[in-house]
Amino acid sequence: MCVFCKIAKGEIPSNKVLESDDFICFHDLNPRAPIHLLIIPKIHVENFQEMPSQLMGEMTSFIQEVASKMGLDQSGYRLITNNGEDGGQEVMHLHFHLLGGTKLSWTHFTPDDTHKAL
Repeated sequence: MCVFCKIAKGEIPSNKVLESDDFICFHDLNPRAPIHLLIIPKIHVENFQEMPSQLMGEMTSFIQEVASKMGLDQSGYRLITNNGEDGGQEVMHLHFHLLGGTKLSWTHFTPDDTHKAL
């Protein structure tokens, strides 16, 4: 069983922000912004490619509720999911990073990095 499944089942404690029957949101242990949350489905879904579209629709409403609860719905936030090993996914359980609480910059790639990848 993966670490996020254990969190969803309550076997590993987390600093929860919001929970429903199908999803849970909790604070990231290694935040990259003043607000850095992880949002996961409670059932094990390996990555975005495996996510049933109906469940993703329900997850959209949950994420919007989290953003509102954290006061980010008006100021803005970044929502990220890494898909698969080449996409940078480290835990093979679908999760979205919701980052906010400050003006976020984008420094992940430089133009030179992009050209090298082509």
